[in-house]
Order: sequence, then C-alpha cells, then structure tokens
Amino acid sequence: MTVDYTVASLPELSFTAPAPITWERFCELVGGEGEVKRLEERFSDLDVQLRNAMAEARNGEDCKRPAQGCSLFWKNRILACFSEKDVASREKALDRVRWDAAGELTPPASPLGKGALATYAIRLKIALKRSAVSSDDGRAVFDKMMEETKTTF
Repeated sequence: MTVDYTVASLPELSFTAPAPITWERFCELVGGEGEVKRLEERFSDLDVQLRNAMAEARNGEDCKRPAQGCSLFWKNRILACFSEKDVASREKALDRVRWDAAGELTPPASPLGKGALATYAIRLKIALKRSAVSSDDGRAVFDKMMEETKTTF
C-alpha cells in the first residue's frame, strides 16, 4: 500500500472523541512498530522544545536539553497552560498543544505523505491516552488513597 492510500484510509481523529482505532491496528496498517518509530522521530525535536517549555514552566529554570530551533509560539502556549489551576484542565490544555504541534509535521504541499502519517501517529497516542482517562477511575484511586490514609492514623 502507498503512503497516500494509507493516510486516506485511516479513520478521522478528533481531540474530543475517543480513538477510533487501536495502536496495534495502526502499526499493522503502516508496516509495523519499527516504521512507526521512524515516523515519530520526525516529532522528536519539537517534542524536546515542548518538554523544555514545560520544565521551565514547572520549576522556573531554563532546561538544558538541546533542541534545534526555538519556537516562542509553542513556549507561550505551554506557559498559558500552566495558568490553569485545575490539574485536569491543565493536562487537557497541554494535550491540545501537543495535538496542534503534531500538525506541524504535515506540510501543506503534501497532505497525504509521511508527515501526515507522523501527525496521525502522535495524535493517535494523544487520543488513546485521553480515551483511557475517566472520572470514575480517578475517584476510585482517590478513595483508595483516602482509605489508606485513614488506616495509618
């Protein structure tokens, strides 16, 4: 299968909807885990920039991880996420920034090429992560922690 056909045949991803495909199925469609790793390498430099901005926002220090280039736009978007007081809202905002940054991998002149496949891989991971988060699971963990706290005193 050609890359164009593979990209065109993938189900649409949405930031606000559950992932429509499993990671295993995606890897199968693109030629295996090794091919997916090569696709994800396209995102590594921008990912380092985002992580550096998150580290700086968390502890107020410049991060020492080297990255090619520096995007003030992405740094400011990350800093804006940390203005959220609610941790869940902050994580959602950070995921949105990563989602948008992944779009940078798809050149406008080649919307069905390897860049689009790399964008899909990053966005699918985000969608799968967000699909796994549930309020009920969070409450269960919190309740368990509270029970453990009560028994120690």
